[in-house]
Amino acid sequence: MTASAPALIDDADAAAWGELLAESYREIGERAMRDLPIYNDALGVEAIGFRRFNGTIVGIMVTPWFMNVVMPASVVAQAGATQRLRFPTGEIEFVVSEVAPIGQIASCSLFSPMSEFADIEAVRATAEAALAELMLAADSEEALRRREPPTPPIDRRNFLRGALTERRG
Repeated sequence: MTASAPALIDDADAAAWGELLAESYREIGERAMRDLPIYNDALGVEAIGFRRFNGTIVGIMVTPWFMNVVMPASVVAQAGATQRLRFPTGEIEFVVSEVAPIGQIASCSLFSPMSEFADIEAVRATAEAALAELMLAADSEEALRRREPPTPPIDRRNFLRGALTERRG
């Protein structure tokens, strides 16, 4: 498998690409990030949930200094350029960057820094929940249920007057 996304992707290829990217970030962490105040020593680098999606790869990259949704860049662009990509949940804006030896990636920041996380278990649960939300179709029953306005609070005065009880007549 090459560093860029292969033409025919299966979940094993996606997981391997995510692990290759994680290896790059482990090296970056050791070389350049470990001594910075944003580095959370309780965490490590992990590629979480990498899978095939619309002919490419998507997953969550976790490091001791960030958590991002990551995928190969869809078009060659300058580092810092943005790309809007469509997911079941809607359009998401990604920033293009270069990670050796992977090449160009598109990433969307979820958390940075990672100081709010006490352990990797909490990070994994958060990453898996974020990926599930990303893949939740905007018109799915679950998404529509979440958009329904909450039940208004009971007005105490109306309750005491019996306005909320069923009227028979």
